[in-house]
Amino acid sequence: MIDCLFCKIVARDIPAQIVYESERTIAFRDINPQAPMHVLVIPKVHYANAAELAEADDGLADEVFTTAHKIAVQEGVAEAGYRVVFNTGPGAGQTVFHVHGHVLGGRALTWPPG
Repeated sequence: MIDCLFCKIVARDIPAQIVYESERTIAFRDINPQAPMHVLVIPKVHYANAAELAEADDGLADEVFTTAHKIAVQEGVAEAGYRVVFNTGPGAGQTVFHVHGHVLGGRALTWPPG
């Protein structure tokens, strides 16, 4: 999508601190981190939200979660614990409408989250 912030990051039109990339996913540091480790994982192909990604049913949702776990291991938070959050829709707090998983760790994460 032409006006999608995350599509522009994938295309390298907007800089980001990329920490991992595969053929179909990319992960980069959140510019407004909510934990000591806060990385966004996205598919390179545009889907507006988690529901659209789930309906694609081509294994890409699995790959996004696999990438999230790789990030947790790479960043050293997998053993202590980490959280993966997908906000779907404005009522859930989604502000960028390109599906993205927030991988958070490095501190105690309370419940409920907010």
